[in-house]
Amino acid sequence: MQSKKVHFQNAENLSLAAYLDLPIDGKPRAYALFAHGFTLTKHLKAISHINRALTSKGIAVLRFDFTGLAESEGDFADTNFSTNVTDIVSAARFLEHEYEAPSILIGHSLGGSAVLAAASDIASAKAIVTIASPCDPSHIKHVFADQVEDLERDGHITINLGGRNITLKKQFLDDVNGANTCAAIHDLNRALLIFHSPVDSIVHISHAQRIYQAAKHPKSFITLDRADHLLSDTADAQYVGKMIASWADKYLPAREMDMDAAGHQTRVRTGLSYYTDIKSGGHGLTADEPTTLGGSNLGPTPYGLLMSALGACTSITLRMYADRKGWDVKEINVYINQEKRHAQDCADCKEHPQKIDYIERFIEVVGEISPEQEQRLLEIADHCPVHRTLQGQVHVETALFKPKTTIST
Repeated sequence: MQSKKVHFQNAENLSLAAYLDLPIDGKPRAYALFAHGFTLTKHLKAISHINRALTSKGIAVLRFDFTGLAESEGDFADTNFSTNVTDIVSAARFLEHEYEAPSILIGHSLGGSAVLAAASDIASAKAIVTIASPCDPSHIKHVFADQVEDLERDGHITINLGGRNITLKKQFLDDVNGANTCAAIHDLNRALLIFHSPVDSIVHISHAQRIYQAAKHPKSFITLDRADHLLSDTADAQYVGKMIASWADKYLPAREMDMDAAGHQTRVRTGLSYYTDIKSGGHGLTADEPTTLGGSNLGPTPYGLLMSALGACTSITLRMYADRKGWDVKEINVYINQEKRHAQDCADCKEHPQKIDYIERFIEVVGEISPEQEQRLLEIADHCPVHRTLQGQVHVETALFKPKTTIST
């Protein structure tokens, strides 16, 4: 995932700070907009994990700080739920003018309530996603429930959230009390996906039920099992990102089978961890290392991808051959193991022990075929292009590549 730092103006001409997370080749098939929760920021780890999963599928995501938070200008005390909604609309306008109008709106916690309210002013959005979001914005009052009377009397209060002192004014309370997202949900007329955990201690899962009941089809609900409100577990955030990408796929433009801007067929990028983004033929993939080797185990190893390529090439080659012959082959399964073994036939093994790659390939053919046909398929397997590449001479030419432009990470 590549991240580009950007700024845009909100309705009050204040500069809001944002990151545009981009696919590895910088050529998104679609854009999404992510709104964080109450007093949170664009730096929330869960947002980064979700966006990484989305960018791997070719979806760029703009995440920003609401007015008065983190790097954005303004006084948070002067903001409320309504200003959050207008900030989202401003972010969508920025994407539309500078890049492409967002096709997906995603909101976490109160940010989810805000994207539901903002959707009516963002015609480009085909799909809406809420994560642990309250149906009623006034639910946020639970954060300062013991100070509501003070807020009513004094007109302002200071609350401590995550070690930060936050000032709220009475106008914030009046605004959330007057917000009516139920009408917005009913009139949404977009595809809606709702994520919520049954053990969320901040926003009860009954809010997800109310959102679902208020919405019209198409609508979907995915439970987050044991996840907490902030999706602190990386696996939970990755799961949300992958599910959003899969669900939204039908509402997005088809992937283009093109090269990147520099004319490369495949592009691979590894950042500060072993997690690696891959784009090949318009499709996003990932690679990683197991936790025992310092990785996060969020994707196959490079060798796992290589063996996958051999297996896929084998089964596709056999499928083509069986179809051409008209044989009754219903399914082909390929099982592969790879390891390093000591070479037994090298002339100087005793003085200089060597290891070679040893690959076991087992092929299962499901269908009504004869032993002779099975034997022929085994012979054909050795003719799969990847197999021939692995056993043939391969020349890899390596040179330094210096792109004309770079994007900050």
